[in-house]
Amino acid sequence: MASISAYRNTRGETRYRVRFRKPDRTQTDKRGFRTKRAAEQWLAENEVAKARGEYLDPSDSRITVGQLAVVWLANRPHLKPSSLRPLEIAWRLHVEPFWGRVPLSAIRHSDVQGWITRLSVGDEGRRALGATSVIRAHGILASILDGAVKDRRIHSNPARGLRLPRKVPKPRAYLTHQQVEALADESGQHGLLVRFLAYTGLRWGEATALRVEDLDLLRRRVLVRSNAVDVGGVIYPGTPKSHETRTVPIARFLVTELEAASRDRSRSDLVFGNGRDYLRQPDSRRGWFKAARARAAAADPAFPVVTLHDLRHTAASLSVATGANVKVIQRMLGHASAAMTLDTYADLFDADLDVVADALDQARSTVVVGEMWAEASA
Repeated sequence: MASISAYRNTRGETRYRVRFRKPDRTQTDKRGFRTKRAAEQWLAENEVAKARGEYLDPSDSRITVGQLAVVWLANRPHLKPSSLRPLEIAWRLHVEPFWGRVPLSAIRHSDVQGWITRLSVGDEGRRALGATSVIRAHGILASILDGAVKDRRIHSNPARGLRLPRKVPKPRAYLTHQQVEALADESGQHGLLVRFLAYTGLRWGEATALRVEDLDLLRRRVLVRSNAVDVGGVIYPGTPKSHETRTVPIARFLVTELEAASRDRSRSDLVFGNGRDYLRQPDSRRGWFKAARARAAAADPAFPVVTLHDLRHTAASLSVATGANVKVIQRMLGHASAAMTLDTYADLFDADLDVVADALDQARSTVVVGEMWAEASA
């Protein structure tokens, strides 16, 4: 049976202690109540929680976020190294310094919101983080606390229902056919790779992981089934981002170049590079791609500032310009759905708005003008 008793703390103040049994029948107590009424109320609520199977052992909420994070990170073997590493870095730099030693029971919703604000605006010599970094850091803490709720360590997650910064999409740069050719010409030995990325839409890791056996030059197809990602200086081969293989069409002019590039290689050799080692992305500050872009821009003032990934966007843009079906573009790019393709490249379909407006104008003219002629004839 539960009981309530009075005691004096170290300052000689009267406080009340509740002795009770946990669901496993072991005895424990909770102390520090200022009034007997407060102790009785807590005891009544505690008994109801036990009866409903909602009891939480106070000792379980004394564990720190850092202790749970070790388990949380270890339980993510399903993530690719390229996905796991950003989480580990965000935990170490932005989450652990603030929350690592904090027990679950001490976390308050307002404290988490204040932390989000500090990350967003910067303080104490720390620079403000971008929205993506803040959202990632918050996601780690929130996910750890979600696990604590499921383990019945805390009643609810104080990291949910917060105001988070909004991601502002960066404007995309698209190249024309002429600009792709100029960039490829300036890229020297990497010219074929530039053309290949700009006309197939493959990601860098997917293209550099291609092997000769993945090319079906007679059917003008390439089988995308591998991906090579640089994580902390180490290249990890694996599956494509979607975990699914896909077949991508190749333009005729690429067939000729790919045939020449793979002529003296075995079926297991890589298509790009020396055939044995995966190509690494060029340094964004002084690599061959930046130099090629600078030379192309020197000859063309309208040449946009593009990244390697913008070549993938260029492939989408050039495909849309040909009138390609959205489902085809989705399959080519490896998007999860056509809706994702439309959401990502909505700006490329502005011309469709004119088509709709012209069609509505034509439809209206056919009906209204036709009725006016009929009335005039009568």
